[in-house]
Amino acid sequence: MLYHLLYPLRDAFGGFNVFRYITFRSAGAVLTALIVSFLLGPSMIAWLRRLKVGQHVRNDGPQTHLTKQGTPTMGGLLIIAALVSSVLLWSDLTNKYVWVVLFATIAFGGIGFWDDYLKVVKKHSTGLRAYQKFGLQIIASLMIGFFLMMYSGDPTVSRLSVPFIKRLLIDLSWFYIPFVAIVVVGSSNAVNLTDGLDGLAIGLVGIASTANAVIVYLGGNKIIADYLKILFIPGSGELTIFCGAMLGACLGFLWYNAHPAEVFMGDVGSLSLGGALGTLAVVTKHELILIIVGGIFVVETFSVVIQVASFKLTGKRIFKMAPIHHHFEQIGWPEAKVIVRFWIIGIILGLISIGTLKLR
Repeated sequence: MLYHLLYPLRDAFGGFNVFRYITFRSAGAVLTALIVSFLLGPSMIAWLRRLKVGQHVRNDGPQTHLTKQGTPTMGGLLIIAALVSSVLLWSDLTNKYVWVVLFATIAFGGIGFWDDYLKVVKKHSTGLRAYQKFGLQIIASLMIGFFLMMYSGDPTVSRLSVPFIKRLLIDLSWFYIPFVAIVVVGSSNAVNLTDGLDGLAIGLVGIASTANAVIVYLGGNKIIADYLKILFIPGSGELTIFCGAMLGACLGFLWYNAHPAEVFMGDVGSLSLGGALGTLAVVTKHELILIIVGGIFVVETFSVVIQVASFKLTGKRIFKMAPIHHHFEQIGWPEAKVIVRFWIIGIILGLISIGTLKLR
């Protein structure tokens, strides 16, 4: 909005020329999302407390978590409010990719909100049934894939780039659309599974959004993309602003979600953030790099898959508890230690993911 209002006035006042720079608007997006979080956070948490939308804690989980019973959830509404308002304020709203990623954020957030609403307001024990939740996610993801395939105007849209190999591009053809669904749905639910400790998931998403900001900016700049031998996606550089807004929203929410948490994000937050990360990856053709930058999310997901498969096949559990962050708690690591160590690993993986752009 500011871009459309102020940049056209650059001839009258030269200072408005800064709005042409993605870096300037990205910095503005970070600060705006952060400020919105700080302004809305206290009143939203108080509102959630009045609604008595408290978190339910499993009795078979770590005993230290029993004190979290009743902590307000659905705080993802704050994340979405800060993220969307900042993107709308600082982005070029004629850019189709901005709207694609916003659609993913809001659509997956809406699915998460419905699930949370059923669980904590209507007191349904399971919320949405699995087939309903996954069905809605798949439909939203297929819509994203179909739009990118048919209307992005990118001739490389169906090609899959492989990290560390410059010239290997795999043409997925029409399988690209279901592939998008796999990436976006997988990413969304991986973040959801990771959201089990105070500040863990939101911190990792903040790290991933920072790494993505670098990757998106470089891939959206033709000169740099040509130099690095990575796919240049015209117009995708504008998503750097989205990544900045996501970082600001994550930092703002972490202020209230840091241990001991005053509020949890709920499915409305985790599904929306995961859906946004997955959509960023498919738009910028870095789907496989998402596995690296979101490595902790991948490990958390596979720990659940391995645990369930092992128990069903052998009757034995591999981990003391899944997802794996609970395993480390059960062997005696304090919650804060698990969180910080996972963040450190997330930072390392983020740096590796950026390094893959050069090491090709």
